[in-house]
Amino acid sequence: MDHSRAPMLDALADYQRLGRYGFTPPGHRQGRGADPRVAEVLGPAMRADVLAGPGLDDRLARGKLLGSAEELMADAVGAELAFFSTCGSSLSVKAAMMAVAGGDGGLILGRDSHKSIVAGLVFSGVQPYWITPRWDAERHFSHPPSPQQVERAWELHPEAAGALIVSPSPYGTCADIAAIAEVCHARGKPLIIDEAWGAHLPFHADLPTWAMDAGADVCVVSVHKMGAGFEQGSVFHVQGDLVDRDRLKLCADLLMTTSPNVLLYSAMDGWRRQMVEQGHELLDAALETARYARRNLSAIPGISVMEDELLGVEASHDLDRLQVLMDVSATGATGYEIADWLRENRRIDLGLSDHRRILATLSMADDKTTIDALVDGLAAWRVQAKQAAPPDIRLPSPRDLELETIMLPRDAFFGPCETVPIDEAPGRIAAEQVTPYPPGIPVIVPGELIDVAVVEYLKSGVEAGMNVPDPADSTLATLRVVAL
Repeated sequence: MDHSRAPMLDALADYQRLGRYGFTPPGHRQGRGADPRVAEVLGPAMRADVLAGPGLDDRLARGKLLGSAEELMADAVGAELAFFSTCGSSLSVKAAMMAVAGGDGGLILGRDSHKSIVAGLVFSGVQPYWITPRWDAERHFSHPPSPQQVERAWELHPEAAGALIVSPSPYGTCADIAAIAEVCHARGKPLIIDEAWGAHLPFHADLPTWAMDAGADVCVVSVHKMGAGFEQGSVFHVQGDLVDRDRLKLCADLLMTTSPNVLLYSAMDGWRRQMVEQGHELLDAALETARYARRNLSAIPGISVMEDELLGVEASHDLDRLQVLMDVSATGATGYEIADWLRENRRIDLGLSDHRRILATLSMADDKTTIDALVDGLAAWRVQAKQAAPPDIRLPSPRDLELETIMLPRDAFFGPCETVPIDEAPGRIAAEQVTPYPPGIPVIVPGELIDVAVVEYLKSGVEAGMNVPDPADSTLATLRVVAL
């Protein structure tokens, strides 16, 4: 195929060149009607904010712009089919779940799944069959499920419609997708991979194996995370005959907006062209920048750049080294404190921080200049930081984190509920999810039996700076539980 083309992006350029005008949404009319104070900041984006049809394409989509862009994307990454989504991988993964297990089906799921997967369980009524992640108790860190764990889950739940695994994790750790796909396919069941953090993987051999190459049936990627798309840009990739493609598209249509933003489509289209033409060289440079970052960050006292400890038989199968995860526990500070200091004093934001780690997510946009700013900022924090005892975050044991599922998440969420003080929540069934964010992995899922250890962990975490935006009461003074 001719990958020098970018159908959506080229059509948007033509729209502007031809001076088209629509008596259609958006009402700001490419910025003409916007408040000048808004246009001053958002003007270039507003000029490209066009109705998909009739607008960018005609009323019957006779230009086949979106379809052509999706065909090019599928060809670029070696998938059989690709769908664009403008509501993020949070929507895309829900659609994949519903397509595979909607109705009365069930799914085998890693318990380290993102909150969007839990939301999919609530929307769809799908029965979860949880796999407990492999757990590094020393570092309080979970690893993706192993093929052996997936095999055991199938033995226990042969009625499941499919399996869904998150890989890479938000930390860059990866599951053995090829072996897990073999386990699923031996039973004639599909494997969905939530590969939101892996849009770049098809374009360089030194990155972890991309899910389609490893045999997954559906994978979902977020182009905005590790690619160069706008926020919310997502793609479904499909291959094989274990997933009904028409049903998948129908499920996506049920959830998606009827007013998709063509800026998102166009950015994904242009990024695909860039990666086909220049991706290997750009990722070569990014991986060299990551090596430079790891060397220099490791030289800061008390900062341990994690790598070898993330890999191995009892850890993850592979690692995306563009995700530079640092353990800061030796400094006595939390990752929350360091992230806040860097933002306040150096105007640097980190995507993830927790009670003992910070994460710098690198991309092909980074170079030694951006890394030097991060290294200099962390070194400056280290000089002024006062050694202190680490905060008293009461970390539960792996056993205490394995909450028992009593009800379907949908039934617990939508059924009668009441609000109780958090100290009265142990022994009750959760009616809401509780998710420290980032990385967005729920500690409590609706339908699970809450225990004391998890409550103590959440309370002490919030006191130390943990962000828990999901519950109705974000202070965690109270929790919603199933009514007695």
